[in-house]
Amino acid sequence: MTGDFPATLGMPGPLQSKPEDLSHPCQEQLPELKYCINDNPPWPEAIALGFQHYLVMLGSSIMIPSILVPMMGGNDADRSRVIQTILFVSGINTLLQTTFGTRLPTIVGGSFAFIIPTITIINSDNLLSIDDDNERFLRTMRAVQGAIIASSTIQIALGFSGLWGILVRFLSPVCIAPTIIAAGLGLYEYGFPMVGKCVEIGIPHLLLVLIFSQYLKHIRFRHQPIFELFPVMIGTAITWAYAHLLTMSGAYEHVSPKGKLHCRTDRAHIIGSTPWIRIPYPLQWGAPTFDADHVCGILAGAVATLIESTGHFYVISRLSGATPPPPYVISRGIGWEGLGILMDGMFGTAAGSTTSAETIGLIGLTKVGSRRVVQISAGFMICLSILGKFGGIFASIPVPMVGAVFCIMFAYLGAVGISSLQFCNMNLQRNIFIIGFSVFMAFSVPQYFKQYTLTAGHGPSHSRAHWFNDTINVLFSSSAVLAMMIATTLDQTLKASRRDRGLLWWDKFSTYGSDPRNLEFYKLPMGLNKFFPPT
Repeated sequence: MTGDFPATLGMPGPLQSKPEDLSHPCQEQLPELKYCINDNPPWPEAIALGFQHYLVMLGSSIMIPSILVPMMGGNDADRSRVIQTILFVSGINTLLQTTFGTRLPTIVGGSFAFIIPTITIINSDNLLSIDDDNERFLRTMRAVQGAIIASSTIQIALGFSGLWGILVRFLSPVCIAPTIIAAGLGLYEYGFPMVGKCVEIGIPHLLLVLIFSQYLKHIRFRHQPIFELFPVMIGTAITWAYAHLLTMSGAYEHVSPKGKLHCRTDRAHIIGSTPWIRIPYPLQWGAPTFDADHVCGILAGAVATLIESTGHFYVISRLSGATPPPPYVISRGIGWEGLGILMDGMFGTAAGSTTSAETIGLIGLTKVGSRRVVQISAGFMICLSILGKFGGIFASIPVPMVGAVFCIMFAYLGAVGISSLQFCNMNLQRNIFIIGFSVFMAFSVPQYFKQYTLTAGHGPSHSRAHWFNDTINVLFSSSAVLAMMIATTLDQTLKASRRDRGLLWWDKFSTYGSDPRNLEFYKLPMGLNKFFPPT
């Protein structure tokens, strides 16, 4: 198949033919894409790329337990076990999502949306009254597990029933673009504020990844653009060695305790507290406990991840060269994500899961959208979580280096949301207002909630009904939720044609069998479509 890119996808440009054994050669929206979703790089290259995805997703896997476990009363050993668990379950969930869910090259990892409701559970009076730290950690973890298990039902029900697919049909690029922008740029607090905790290693790492991926990307070694394909892996190796040299030379001997914690490479206490071999298993912390007040807050977090993942699916399909995901594929993916959250609750990861925003940015940065690469990365997650000492080495990467990677990856995700605006008519004043207002409010309202909480010690919603407080405070602290709510409401109530709203570009791919490329990208393997029929 040769010629110009189909007008129905809105992107002119020459097609780049890919593997000849495909019934429908890859047709890319992005002309510089090296490997699309069905392409398989050579095994050595695929393994290295998969390991790079593992390095990038380590950031959230380390941060979430590092925030929550000490608040629960857990020690370094407990934190190491939770990190192992979240990596192990993330690997399994990634394999399930890429094989049976959307079948997009998406990594499933821990979600920041669950942090606020989990902290509410931790600070509940009946748990804070426990004097013994170990007992408080176990009972708090069981309470969080029960809430996560119960909250998973909303995604399972909406996804596998097809109801979410019906709702997605009402979404247009005018709704999805602000959601993606908010999902990426709304995580700014996990970017440079983390780099600033130790600028000596954070800024060099940021600059190295930027230089390798943008300025040295044309340099080739054995005909391969190694700096463009592996900017994070090479940058991490150089910066980590530099940070270790500073640590060993005594550069941080006279800094503050917090400076030592963030800058030194020997203060993570992960390697020493991690066993050589340990296989996480369900109910490892004990039987989960269920409380209605706890469930409602975590349920709001599950709704937030549902909306974030919906936007992420559109981004991944665009970056990996797939067609825009049909509603039935998104619904199926949400159902499998719900099963993933159920597994999070069963194993005890301290938080639910969602599609990894940082690895989406890596796909765009390296221009590699291969499904096989992501599945190899899932293998690294599972294997290195079982081999605790080896996984602990990489999990001890200093936080400022993680923040440097976030600065680039989250920014890339937000930029893809901006690029999605090309599908709708941005010369129309109606669309300009919807995009501008929804994005501004998506940043402004959560900022108000954060400032209010810092000042008053609780969120703006502070009634006697704790479940109501958690629901409001969590949902309105999520930029992606607010962006989709506001943009969808305005898009549905302010009249415009389907062409102006951008739906014309998606119509060709919105129903099952309407375009053969949909079947190529999203059809379940081994004839399993009959068990999960399109809706």
